Amino acid sequence: MGCETTHKMNENDYKFRWETHCHTSQTSRCSRFDGGAMSRFYKSIGYDGICVTDHFFNGNTTVPREGDWRDRVGAFEAGYKAAKEAGDEIGLKVFFAWEYSIQGNDFLTYGLDADWLRATPEVMEWSLNEYLANVRSLGAFVTHAHPFRQAGYIAMIRLLPDLVDAAETDNSSMKDEINDRAVWYAEQYGLLKMSGSDNHWAGRERLAGCDFITSPADIGEMTSLMRMGDDGRSVQNGFRRFSLRINENGEYR
Repeated sequence: MGCETTHKMNENDYKFRWETHCHTSQTSRCSRFDGGAMSRFYKSIGYDGICVTDHFFNGNTTVPREGDWRDRVGAFEAGYKAAKEAGDEIGLKVFFAWEYSIQGNDFLTYGLDADWLRATPEVMEWSLNEYLANVRSLGAFVTHAHPFRQAGYIAMIRLLPDLVDAAETDNSSMKDEINDRAVWYAEQYGLLKMSGSDNHWAGRERLAGCDFITSPADIGEMTSLMRMGDDGRSVQNGFRRFSLRINENGEYR
């Protein structure tokens, strides 16, 4: 993959900026930006690509709760496909992923595709533990999104360190204390640390994500880079987490 190095990584090695967590209005009911607008926004600020992580059927989705399974999966792809079509036109890579939810606890799932979903209607019958074990056994990379978020609709905080690959330790939609607890969680259990904006409306005050050492050709290569980690010490870190704020000139720094 061209990922191996023989020197300690420095900032200049991380040239490929990615959003790992964003939602489109075609598929996520809570989003204000459609897929095309999301792609154009990220291209305008110099990103290499985005992962569209729309809410799955057990989350805040626009997809009908009933109906033919394959038709529902097709509807679920709408936001991703709009982002991908725009991305292909403007030179932005767009990868398919999703955010699986149970009672407000959310798990970003990277590495499986819509064809797998079409062939696996039983996914909605699995318990949370079964879901996490099964998708990871197939090579998926799972990040526990904002693991310490609290809200009235969240029944409880669930921590499953043996069933996830990473914790989202910098989510730019969360308060600092929520992210700080996620850092503690990752460090206590030896989880990888991931960063993402959880973006629902593009031009927000703060963004977060990952700068990769190479431009991933596909979601499989991206998950390989994710697994290389970002511990700040290894000569083979696959990415560097970043956080940006918009300044008085409307620029992200």
